[in-house]
This record gives sequence, structure tokens and C-alpha cells, in this order.
Amino acid sequence: MSIINYLSASAIPIVILIILYYGIKENKKVFDIFLEGAKDGIKIVIELFPTLIGVFLAVGALRNSGILDFIIEIISPVTDLLKIPSQILPLAMLRPISGSASMGVAVDIMQTYGVDTTIGMITSVIMGSTETTIYTIAIYSSFVKIKKTRFVLLAALLADLAGMIVATCLF
Repeated sequence: MSIINYLSASAIPIVILIILYYGIKENKKVFDIFLEGAKDGIKIVIELFPTLIGVFLAVGALRNSGILDFIIEIISPVTDLLKIPSQILPLAMLRPISGSASMGVAVDIMQTYGVDTTIGMITSVIMGSTETTIYTIAIYSSFVKIKKTRFVLLAALLADLAGMIVATCLF
């Protein structure tokens, strides 16, 4: 285990040294290239900031308004027939929208029901096999100025649904 700790602690300094070595070998101005990359990174953050604020505001409104509980109450008879635990429904609803919100719900589920329970294992599979679809599409499409995302969104949400269905069927 100490070898793994040593390797993980030395990985970043080794990568930096390799970059510096190749920069010197190729006679490149490494620091100037780094500064250009940092400037480009700041431009990207500034361009994405309105989209991030919109997504975070929507997730906050969804969580705090009670509409999530209302939707779960409406669909719970169907999920009960399909033997889908109602405890994972908030996670299933939030996972495509927000990674941090779904992580909070997943941690809540794990603390309440335990990691070795059926609900805990379903939660783990959902977290590992699905993506924050709406968030990811919003960020990438806004950056490259894509306006028509409905087919990508449909395919990605169907993939998330498949991951959630498989997670509940496994246990």
C-alpha cells in the first residue's frame, strides 16, 4: 500500500517534470504556453457561467419547491407495481439533472438504509451507470453553440433510464 501512496503522491510532480523536459528539449516557452492555456480556460469559464447558474438555480428550485415529492407521489403506484423501491425515486429524478444533488441524495440513502442493503446497492449501480445528462448536454452544447439537442437528449435520457432499470432488476 505504501508503494501506491508513493506513486499517487509523486504522479503530478513527475508529469510536470516530463512537460518541462519536453519543453526544454523542443525549445518551447513552457511558461508562456501555460499562460495562454490559463487565459483560454478563463474564457471558457466566463462563457459557461450563465449556463451553470441556470442549471444550479433550476436544481435548487426543483429540490426546494416540493415538486419532486409531488411527482414521486404521482408515479409511486406505477413504481410499486414494478417493484421499484420508492426510496430511490428522488435519486432517479435528480441524477440526470445534477451530480451534486444526486450525490447528496445517494449519501442520504446510504446513511439511512446502509450500503449493503438492496436499496444501497441499487443506489450504487445508479450512481455508477448513469450520467448527469441534462447538465452535461447544457454545458457542452452551450459551449459549442449547438441549439438543437432534442435527439441527443432523448438518447441520453433513454440510456439513463436503461441504467436505472437494470439497477433495479439486478437486485
